[in-house]
Amino acid sequence: MCELLGMSANTPTDIRFSFSGLIQRGGRTGPHSDGWGIAFYESRGCRTFHDPTPGYRSEVAKLVATHSLKSRTVICHIRKATGTSKVCLENTHPFTRELWGRRWAFAHNGRLKGIKRWPLGAYRPIGTTDSESAFCWLLGRVRERFPTPPERVQALSAYLRQLCAEIATTGTFNMMLSDSRHLFCHCSTDLTRLTRRAPFGKARLIDTELSVDFAQQTTPRDIVTIIATRALTHDEPWQAMGRGSFTVFRAGRRMRA
Repeated sequence: MCELLGMSANTPTDIRFSFSGLIQRGGRTGPHSDGWGIAFYESRGCRTFHDPTPGYRSEVAKLVATHSLKSRTVICHIRKATGTSKVCLENTHPFTRELWGRRWAFAHNGRLKGIKRWPLGAYRPIGTTDSESAFCWLLGRVRERFPTPPERVQALSAYLRQLCAEIATTGTFNMMLSDSRHLFCHCSTDLTRLTRRAPFGKARLIDTELSVDFAQQTTPRDIVTIIATRALTHDEPWQAMGRGSFTVFRAGRRMRA
C-alpha cells in the first residue's frame, strides 16, 4: 500500500519538515519505493514534482527537501505498486486534471477492484493505475453534475462524499483531492491528522533525526493542518480519522459539512 501526506494552511507554509519524514518511508524506513510525487498550490497555479525512483534516494526529492516552496495546500504520495501497474512516471501520483479553470490534484492509497471497467466521461487515464481511473471517473461525474462551479462548497462536498462512498465499495479508498482552495479527504482505513496553532512547540520526526521548534518559524495567527497515512512525529496529538469519513479542510481549518 502507498502513503499519503496533505497540508492545509491559512498562510503559505513550508512543508519540508513533514516531507523529510515521509520521504524516508520511500525505501529506507518503509517499503514504498516505487516512486513519489508532490503537488504545491500557488494561488491558482499548481507546481508538481514526480519521480518513479525510491524517494529516499531521489535527487528530485532532495531538491524539494532543501528548497522552501511555501503553499497553503499540498498533496504528496509515496507509492508501493500493486497489481499489474508498472513502476513508471505516468503511474506516479498525484494526478492532475483541469475543471472550471482550476487544476485539481488527486492521490490515493488502496486497491480498487473493477474500477477500470467503470464508464468514463470527459477524462481518460494516461497511465494504468486503478487510482487514476477512479480520479477520472470521479472528476467526470463532478463535471457532469456541475458544469459550472456550485455557489456553495457544501453542495460540492456532499456530492464528492457520495462519489467517494461509491468508489469505496470496490476496495480501499484513502484519498486526497484538491481544487487549490479546499483539501478533500476520504478515509477507508488509515488517515490521521494534526493541527498546529499557537502556542507552537517543538516536534521530532519518527523516521529521521530531525526536529524543529515551530515557535521560531511561525506567527500567532498561523493555523496548519497536516494529514498523513500514519503519524510523522513523536509527542504530538495526532488524531485518527474515522473509517468511512469524508472531511474538508480550508485554510487549515476543518469545514462543517
